[in-house]
Amino acid sequence: MKYAITNTTIVMTDHLIPGGTIVIEDGRIVDFGKKIDTAGMECYDAGGKYTGPGLMDIHTHAANLIRFHNDPYTPAAYLLEHGVTDVLPATSYSRDGKTLVGDVKRIKEAMRSGKTPNIIGIYMEAPYLNVNFGAGRVNHPWAHTPTLDKFKELVDEAADVTLMWCIAPERENIDEFVDYVRSKNPNARFSVAHSEAEPWMIERFIPKGLCNVTHHTNATGTLQKYPECRTPCVDETVLYNDSIYAELICDKVGIHVDPYILRLTKKIKGDDKIILISDSTDSDGPIPTVGDYSESDDLNFDHEGEISGTKFTIDDACRNMMVHTGASLCQVFKYASTNPATMLGLSDKGKIAKGNVANLVTVDHLFNVEAVWLGGKKVK
Repeated sequence: MKYAITNTTIVMTDHLIPGGTIVIEDGRIVDFGKKIDTAGMECYDAGGKYTGPGLMDIHTHAANLIRFHNDPYTPAAYLLEHGVTDVLPATSYSRDGKTLVGDVKRIKEAMRSGKTPNIIGIYMEAPYLNVNFGAGRVNHPWAHTPTLDKFKELVDEAADVTLMWCIAPERENIDEFVDYVRSKNPNARFSVAHSEAEPWMIERFIPKGLCNVTHHTNATGTLQKYPECRTPCVDETVLYNDSIYAELICDKVGIHVDPYILRLTKKIKGDDKIILISDSTDSDGPIPTVGDYSESDDLNFDHEGEISGTKFTIDDACRNMMVHTGASLCQVFKYASTNPATMLGLSDKGKIAKGNVANLVTVDHLFNVEAVWLGGKKVK
């Protein structure tokens, strides 16, 4: 039986369709537009509000302060309430190999259970990142030189479900790790993360699947070869290379990424290469006494006083991006749905199109989530 979302403003990638209707059948969008006959269909009246593709969070460790590696079910359900119809739980570089393998198995079991339908894979923010960067990096368990005997078990367990692997290209012998991952999955994608690599170090991995930067301008080093002279590093490499997507943590005040830099990144990367993430965690360190964090109630901190991810969800990130940059609804839906789907090769998700999976979200003009559909089924 067909189902219709009526009286809605449909959010396309570059324009709006007011007074529109979206028709769903067998979990897919079969028609959309104006003046569609909905006789005999079950209908949801959106009250003129905006309906766009379901949100994707490709990089989050937790939701509502619950870590995916401890309990995948609860955060997945919480995110669905916030319009996140596709999520990649992120692992942690601070956990050793045996523990990480257990984390991967736990998430895979949840995926197989059918009880976490919005978990579509894993974001591997581990193992070989730069040991000088990131919250909670004390006693980094992956400081050793990458060798097959150290990483084989993790890669073998995770290769079939990991949609993004993070690497610091400057790490010694990192090629052996990348090549082994690709031997298990020739289509593996990589993200430069927690890194102070020079441009050439990063660019040489583009032919091997590097297409993303993990939380742009966060945990990215600034090289200084000469006194008083800034030299190009990760941030500049990402801005320069059109093939690399820029993840942005867009918090309420603009702590992770200053609003001016958000606008600069938007100007340089354009609408097709920005991805909003939450990087949500369960860190419970005290708010630092140095610096004004009085309005930053959406951030987390570690016990060394450093920022350690966020407490917000992607709908919040969309709202914040609109405030900080003047981005439109069309643009933020691209950043939070179309672009991550495109980067991950999910051709039937991320935009309103006939034949696409009916993962949809209805929001008001301030991006407050009103209704959510997962595979054509209304879940909120």
